[in-house]
Order: sequence, then structure tokens, then C-alpha cells
Amino acid sequence: MKIGFQEFVAAILLAFLCCPNAVFGIRFVIDREECFSHNVKYEGDTIHVSFVVIKSDSTWHSSHEGVDLVVKGPTGDQIQDYRDKISDKFEFVAHQKGVHRFCFSNKSPYYETVDFDVHESHFTYYDQHAKDEHFNPLLEQISKLEEALYNIQFEQHWLEAQTERQAIVNEAMSKRAVHKAIYESAALIGASVLQVYLLRHLFERKLGMSRV
Repeated sequence: MKIGFQEFVAAILLAFLCCPNAVFGIRFVIDREECFSHNVKYEGDTIHVSFVVIKSDSTWHSSHEGVDLVVKGPTGDQIQDYRDKISDKFEFVAHQKGVHRFCFSNKSPYYETVDFDVHESHFTYYDQHAKDEHFNPLLEQISKLEEALYNIQFEQHWLEAQTERQAIVNEAMSKRAVHKAIYESAALIGASVLQVYLLRHLFERKLGMSRV
């Protein structure tokens, strides 16, 4: 059986539209602890994870900004442990299928907004039972192209979150710079007024003494 170019393109588009392995992304506000679950359907799949602390509700920069993340497998075994991270991107191989838990902890006294993303890599053509020597390579290429597409989406999502965080940080720094300039100007004006007052008071006192 020979596969034509049109059938090849149609199969690729169908795989992209119908594939259930979509990128899972969520944005949430954390006070103390938030946990999320992801059901890994196949043993040996690669799990891609990224998170970015977009912003903190504190007015000024806090040295405690950042979150902890603990990843646990279906049996409760600890897979990953990250501490005081503002952003990170990592991957691990799921040695067991089942529900994996991702628990975030916030030790700062302020609410923090976190962008969290999970993507499971699975080559679907491994599960196919087609015996045709022309059909198997097609499925393999579709699966690889599909995975490349989702990896691009995953990376793009993480970069967008990083860019948004940097924009918020830059805006906060600009506001702090403006406030600092206003305070310094007010202090300079106050010091100038005080100097004028003291000079006038000194001259008036000397003038009074000279008249006597």
C-alpha cells in the first residue's frame, strides 16, 4: 500500500486535531498551599513541567518571593523537590502510570500568582497494531511531528509567562523609581524651605541686634 502526499497531510492534520495529549496550563493565586493532579496513562512517558511566579501582592520587593514544589508519584513516593523558586522548567520519566500530584507551597506573607504547565510526551504509534510496512513509518512521523508541535507550545507558554513576569517586575521598578523621585523632590523642597526660614530668622535677629 502506498501513501500519497495528500493522504499524508490529511493524516497529520487529523492527528493534531484529535490527539488527546494537549498541553495542560493553569494560572492560580496561592496563599499557603495548592495541589494539582495529573493522570499519567502510560508507564515510561516523559512529563514536562514548568512554573513561573508571575507576581506577588506585596507593594515592595520581598526577599521571600518564590514557591516550593513537591512532585509525588501514584504511590506517594517523592519524585522532585524544588525550594524557593521563582521559575523553573524540568522533566522526568514516569516509572508508574497513575495520578501524579504537584503541590506548591508559599512561605511568604503575601499572595502569589503562579503560572503552571504540564505536558505528557507519549508516542502513540507504539500502541498501534498495524502490520503494513508502509503505514507504520507514517504513524511514526505523525507522532514525532505531533510531539514537536506540543513541545513548541509548551516552550512558548513558559516564555510568555516569563515575559509577563518581567513586564510586571519592570513596571513595579518604574513605579518605585517614580515614588523615590517624588520623595526625594519633596525632601529637597522641604530642606530648601527650612533653609530659607532659618536664614530669614537669622537675618531678622541680626538686624534687630544692630538696631539696638
